[in-house]
Amino acid sequence: MDIEKKVWEVLCSEEAIKQRLSELGKEITEKYEGKKLYIVSLLKGSFIFTADLVREIKIPVKINFMTTSSYGHSEETSGNVEIVTDLDEDLTEYDILIVDDITDSGLTMKFVKEHLERKNPRSVNCCVLLDKPDRRQVELVPTYIGFTIPDKFVVGYGLNYGDYYRNIPYVFVVTDKDRE
Repeated sequence: MDIEKKVWEVLCSEEAIKQRLSELGKEITEKYEGKKLYIVSLLKGSFIFTADLVREIKIPVKINFMTTSSYGHSEETSGNVEIVTDLDEDLTEYDILIVDDITDSGLTMKFVKEHLERKNPRSVNCCVLLDKPDRRQVELVPTYIGFTIPDKFVVGYGLNYGDYYRNIPYVFVVTDKDRE
């Protein structure tokens, strides 16, 4: 599919994302006030969301990155999650907040959450820009959700199509309609 020839339907506008980031930043700031907050961003998709989110959090945060793989270049998860880049430090003093662009099947988030819990932090919670509960395959409800969306393939604001379009400042759905 050549998405350049298709109509893009905006699902989450740039303005709506900015507003929700402000709200999430306030919630997270209040929840973790006086605690040692450690943000773990799941690459590659969450890097834009994480960067914008942490600027809205008004307490000191430590930030690190993990890379997982379950999709490859497909639109569907393979179901097998592997950690490509892990954290290699002592987490016992920290409250961990995993940040990801989207939770659909929930397999990756559940896997990473359980993996980090084995490192004995004070707590492990998660924050996602987009939640697609209709696709959930495991028991998991993200602690913080930017937007709950329908079961559609989404692109933009960190989410890619063929390793491109992450830099689009809003989230869109590629429709079946051709551009005129």
